Amino acid sequence: MAERKIVVDNVRINYKGLFNMRDFYRVMDGFFKEKGYDKREVRNNEYVKPEGKHLELWLEPYKKITDYAKLIIRLQVIIQDLREVVVEREGHKKKMQKGDIQVIIDGFLETDYENRWEGRPEYVFVRTLFDKFIYRRHTTQFEAMLVEETDELQATLKSFLNLFRY
Repeated sequence: MAERKIVVDNVRINYKGLFNMRDFYRVMDGFFKEKGYDKREVRNNEYVKPEGKHLELWLEPYKKITDYAKLIIRLQVIIQDLREVVVEREGHKKKMQKGDIQVIIDGFLETDYENRWEGRPEYVFVRTLFDKFIYRRHTTQFEAMLVEETDELQATLKSFLNLFRY
């Protein structure tokens, strides 16, 4: 069985106000394409309530670094009280959305995701020694890469959402 190690845990972005949902999704999608991640959508739920829509979007994009290790960023986007609003900006009317956004970012390093070292107990023991002593330098590099990319994702999403503050 593959082993998942939590590297980045529970990084939160909270925003309340105007935004463009389509552009928000494009920013996330563009970031993952630029960094070479394969997109995986775990959950996409929408609930209509009297006070507005409630959206839950869970993404788990992943990037295979080697045949043994891959990086996974889990992104949970929860939008509450989502409503359509018409905003007049520089003489032009534009449809936008208004609501409360909460983004939770987690980062995982998954090793032996193809289950090559799980066949026999001897293989598990050798894999443990391999991880502990030989492959440790590479693992720390992968963890640093994951931390850097999740920080960059957080900064990208924050800067996008701050565009609409006025």
